[in-house]
Amino acid sequence: MMQKPKKRTTFRIWCGTQYYRLLRYLLWLGGKYKFASVKTKKDLPYEYIHHQTPLLRKLKGADMYLQHNKVRNLKLAVERLNGIVIYPGETFSYWKLIGKPTKRKGYLPGMELFYGQVREGIGGGLCQLSNLLYWMALHSPLTVTERYRHSYDVFPDANRTIPFGCGATCVYNYRDLMLTNHTGYPFQIKLWLDDTCLHGQILGEVRTSFTYEIYEREHYMQLELFGKYSRNNVIARKVYDLDGKPVADEYITENHALMMYEPMLGEDNH
Repeated sequence: MMQKPKKRTTFRIWCGTQYYRLLRYLLWLGGKYKFASVKTKKDLPYEYIHHQTPLLRKLKGADMYLQHNKVRNLKLAVERLNGIVIYPGETFSYWKLIGKPTKRKGYLPGMELFYGQVREGIGGGLCQLSNLLYWMALHSPLTVTERYRHSYDVFPDANRTIPFGCGATCVYNYRDLMLTNHTGYPFQIKLWLDDTCLHGQILGEVRTSFTYEIYEREHYMQLELFGKYSRNNVIARKVYDLDGKPVADEYITENHALMMYEPMLGEDNH
């Protein structure tokens, strides 16, 4: 059973944010990780995955201008990440590379989720990029060192093509997405936008030896003691060799999210 979310005062939230941001700055300055920082325009030769997600979606209760602003925010973030190479032993940090999204840098108010509510926030919408990167990382030999699940399931499935819970929420700078390269060869992240979609690739220096299938199991919805429904599942990964022979079936993570809509809500209500 999930615990009822605690209501925090504005001051308590502000203090907590400053505390965790400070800890993250100290982590960046420390020597625990060697962070990826080199970008190159020359593409590595082998593609591991190419994935794309639509830039604009009609969501109930979300103003479309916030999504148009999101596109601007994504363009700015993509400029910071596109072409980054993760060499052996290095760790990719989403927020260390992007930096703090501010109005001075050109970021606009976009849609962000705050304790299950949709609100405006400078740089809002960048979770679409962290979601894309996490999904691609699961289709590569990169190790997900740090990832945070979404605590709230705000919108019903709208033409969902990947399992629930395969995203990575991001809050500057302490809810980060970090990917570590424990292999002996480099990987490269390529990102771009066209008129309709955000695109991403993970490229490698050597040809892939495996293919990956991401799936969910143990999916269920449950009425919690405090009167709200939760949505739960386990994300796992099947690994195959190039002949299609199963090599491994790996546990990845589990998700527990508080639903902010009725479980049986129809497709015409999102």
